[in-house]
Order: sequence, then C-alpha cells, then structure tokens
Amino acid sequence: MAQYNLPVTELDFDDIKSNLKKYMKSQSEFSDYNFEGSGLSTLIDLLAYNTHYLAMNANMLANEMFLDSAVLRSSVVSHAKQLNYIPRSVRAPVAYLNVTVNNSALSTVTIQKGTKFTTKVNNKSYGFVVNATQTTTNQNGLLRFVNLPVYEGTLTTTKYTVDNSNPEKRFLLTSDRADTTTLKVTVQTSTSDTTQRVFNLARDISVVTATDEVYFLQEVEDGRFEVYFGDNVIGQKLNDGNIVILEYVVTNKGESNGASTFSGTSVGGETDITIETLAEASGGAERETIQSIKYYAPLNYSAQRRAVTSYDYKSILPEIYPNIRSVQVWGGEDNDPPVYGQVYVSISPLSGAFLTEAQKQFIVNELSSYNVASVRPVIVDPETINIRLDVSFRYNPLVTSKSVADLETLVSETIQNYSSNNLEKFDQMFRFSELGRLIDDTDASILSNITNVRMYKNQRVQLNTTTQYIINFYNPIYSPHLGEPPVTASTGFKIQGSDETHYLDDYNGVMRLYTIVATNRVYQNTNVGTVDYDTGKIVINDLNVTETVNANNTIEIIAIPESNDVIPVRNQLLSIDVSGSNIAGGSDNSGSGFSPSSHSIVGTFGPTTTGTATMTTGSSTSTRTTTSSSSSGNYNL
Repeated sequence: MAQYNLPVTELDFDDIKSNLKKYMKSQSEFSDYNFEGSGLSTLIDLLAYNTHYLAMNANMLANEMFLDSAVLRSSVVSHAKQLNYIPRSVRAPVAYLNVTVNNSALSTVTIQKGTKFTTKVNNKSYGFVVNATQTTTNQNGLLRFVNLPVYEGTLTTTKYTVDNSNPEKRFLLTSDRADTTTLKVTVQTSTSDTTQRVFNLARDISVVTATDEVYFLQEVEDGRFEVYFGDNVIGQKLNDGNIVILEYVVTNKGESNGASTFSGTSVGGETDITIETLAEASGGAERETIQSIKYYAPLNYSAQRRAVTSYDYKSILPEIYPNIRSVQVWGGEDNDPPVYGQVYVSISPLSGAFLTEAQKQFIVNELSSYNVASVRPVIVDPETINIRLDVSFRYNPLVTSKSVADLETLVSETIQNYSSNNLEKFDQMFRFSELGRLIDDTDASILSNITNVRMYKNQRVQLNTTTQYIINFYNPIYSPHLGEPPVTASTGFKIQGSDETHYLDDYNGVMRLYTIVATNRVYQNTNVGTVDYDTGKIVINDLNVTETVNANNTIEIIAIPESNDVIPVRNQLLSIDVSGSNIAGGSDNSGSGFSPSSHSIVGTFGPTTTGTATMTTGSSTSTRTTTSSSSSGNYNL
C-alpha cells in the first residue's frame, strides 16, 4: 500500500483524527487494524487534541500580533503604544461651581486642593474634590471662585522611592478607578531635601530634550496605569533616593453624572459660603474599550498631535473630553452658508443633551495647542430630526399564543432598539427597508407591515419678539399634487394680538397660518413663509409668538419626507420618537396582507377639524375636505 501523505492544513479536530487514522492504515503494520475497537483510538484522540491545541495557539498568536485582529486587551494596548496612543482611563464626573465666601473683610481667600463638596444622586452621597489650589481676591466686596471645576471621587496620594538598581521597581497608580486626567506627578529630591519639582506628561517626544522634566504613562495589567521617566536622552532620568509623589482622583466613574446640587462645609477656613452650580456633573465614564482603542489609535497616529483634517479632530476630541457619545466635524467651506477659516465641531455628549458654555470653552481652549495656522474651531449644538412612525402589521394568530398587545409591545421594543443601535449618532441614516425587515422578524407570527414615516424638529421660539424662523430638514419633503392635503404642520401657539391658538400648514410651496372656528380651518394669513420641497427648507417670516402649547417654548414642525430613507447632514442626529408613534396590529388568517400607495398619507394634520378649506390663487379656486384629530392642539398625522 502506498504511504498516505498526511495533510497539514486541516485544523478541525475530526479532520485531524481522520487523517491520522488514514496515515497509520497506510502503514503495512496497521493495514487491517481495527482502530475503533482498540485502545490505540484513545492515543489517536490525544494526538488530534494536541495538534488542535497547537493550531489554535498558533492562530491566536498570529491574531494577537496585529492591532486589527487582536482580542486580548494587553495586546491591543501594546500595539497602541507603538502608535504613541495612551488608552483613556476611567473618567471622573466634573461639575463647575461658582463659590462665594461671604466675608467681605477678607482681602484674599485660598481654596486648597482636596477641598470637598458633597451631593446626592438617587439618594446616594458622593464627594467632589478640588484638584488644584486656587486663590481669589476681594473685588467690590465679593470673594468668588468662578467656574471652579470639582471632580467626583477621593483624592489619593502614592509615594515611591527611586532605586535604579532594582529593575522591577515600578511607579503604579494603585487603583483601576484612577482618572489619569487628574494625575499630578511631583519628584522630591530626598527625605532630607524636601525640594519638589513638578513633572509634566510627555506627549510629543520629538520636542523632549535630555533635561526636560517629563514623565510617560502607559496602561498595564488589571486596568491600572504606570508612570515612568526618561533616560537622560529623552527626558530627565531620576536619581536614587528621589521620591516620586503621585496625586490623583479615584472615582466611581459615571454613577454621579447629572448631580446638580452641591454643599460644602468650609473654604479656606470660612464656613459662610454660597455655592451655585454653573454646570451639572458630567463626563464620568468607564475606561476606553478595546474597540475604541482600535479605532482611535491609528487616527491619533496619523494626526501627529495636530488638527488638520476632520479625522484629526475626531481622534483628538475624545482624548481631551471623554464625555462624547458621537462627534461630527466639517470645514467652514462645507457649512451652510460657507464660512472660511473656521472648522465646525458638533458633539453629542454621553450625559445631557448639549454641552454647556463652560464645557465648550474648555474644549476650545484644549484644542488651541493642536490648531494649525489661523483655523479656529467653533462648537455648535447638534440638531435632532425626530422620526414618528405609523406602523400597521398583520400577524397569523394560529402560530402564536401572544396577544395583539404583546406583539405591539415587541414591535415597539424592536423600533426602540433600532433607534438606539442604528441611529442617534452622527452620519447614521434611517433605512426604511431595514427597519421594515426587523419589524417582520420581531415574531414568527408577523406576516407583513405597512409603515409610514414622518419627520419633525422642535423649533425653540423667542416669546414676544418678531422673528424669522428657518427650519431646514436637509431632506426633500414630499411635494403634494393639487387636491392633496398639506404635507407640513405644526403644534399650536398663540401670537401677539390674539388669544386664539394658531397652527401652520402649507399649500403649493407657501406656509399658511390658521385657526379653528367650529369645525373649519380659518386662514388668518395665507403667506407667512415658504417651503422648498426639494431641499426641505421651511422659512417662517415675522412671527411673534406669545405662548406655545408645547413646553420649553417650542413648536414642533412636521413634514412628510419625499423618501422613506432619512439622511442626516453635518450636525444632524436622527432619533425615532417611539412614544409618539402609532403601532397597531391586526390578525390575518389568510396572510394576504395589504398594500398602500407609495406616498400614502395616513391620518391627518392639525387640531380636531372636519370641514372644508377654500383657497383662491389667482383665477384658480380649489376646495377640498380636511379631517384632523387632536385633543390638545398637537397634530396627529
């Protein structure tokens, strides 16, 4: 019998075992041996397992050699270090306070590092500390610390004595909950000489000399961080007997995000103090994930510590301000209207809807060392396009024990998960067909669904001020044919000189203002603005609003999109308003389904009315029946 050539490319256990048997059977000694009924079969199993383990280890080793395929955090961190990228540690929530010392007799007062303030979140107490000593002077009888940052956690100090003869000597932050942005590194000459020098974090080794007092930082085992120093070539080397002092905040991460009420016992020995919260606590976060390190490390390397392209800003911003869910950057030349010499940044924070002015200023200041030439960043708030859905699905009751209400709840959860996982970040599009498939796949009994899409924006108004409002969806709006009802609408509001509730709709590219008398719409002004169906831009001219039906002085402007897919532009975010959507199921034993037109307008606009609206344009007069339903003045499309 010819000898069997043993394949070495098969890595599956069963294939390895089969190949080993074939090889042994090709030998004359085992040509008619019964492997299945012998103890030799166990030995072959052991050989197959051993080969399989070796193959798995070799495969894992190869994967861990590259940043893209590495799985172990230690491997990812090591590859990131080669790209001069330091993974973000946990972050402590930061609040900004105005603290006033009520003693006008003092000329100055100092708030010491470590001064503590307390707050409660969900009935749990948290301590916030000052991370840098500050002094303020008496100005017009006031002693105020303005925009004072305080960090949640415990101020911790760790000391090490330098011993260069011990290669295993390390300078570690002792907790995996240490926020490295709060780290202060001080080197004391010796126990007898208390002279101290502050060392700064080295970020760009190309500018570090042999005498620079800098330190380096790296993530090590157990999620902790290690401080290390130079070698008198790049950075100053420490001498034996030097004492390394590490001060940092150990935090509870994001538990106290949102804290807004603070109290304190004393500042500079003064107990009569007033505390005003300028910005609630935010920014508390877990350490950077493996996926985030893989994404940002190459971007950070390409940026080379300078902000030139939008990708440079996207890699730098999470490093200087970790409270970021999503970030969008575009050049002034791409703005509407174009503004040259500026770069626009929009940030969706992890906590809160918008950044405070203090947070924006902090980010702009931190970016100053990265800006190139005269280009300056401008931070703008994100704009949300909300999407409401009318979902009507059919299901087969013969294949499920769930009730209609149960299925409607499941469909609602499907839609909410789609919004959370696929939307609510910059550049993430609403895909109509994808959501339709997910709704059908929610339960095996669901046969089909018909879903209609509406989009709306909340427009904040200036009360008692005549103002022009521009609402730009940047998505084409469905252009109605003659005789079709309006495709835009608004919630109710009152205007100057009238106690009646007014509403907006459109006709032939013109925005109209109307009230409800009995059951009819009475148009007060048939030309209060324009709607560009092709661009999705709505302009309302000279509107003086005195009161809005909605809270927070907002009017919802709603429109039917031309396409069922909605695409965000620049600082726009998309979110599905699940609570405001209509989700209804019905049984369908035949499974025949149903089909609407491509631009079916289900439901109606505006407040409760049933009647006719007459519009005269030039020599053309059209009359159509309008039916709307809403008890609170909100539209119900």
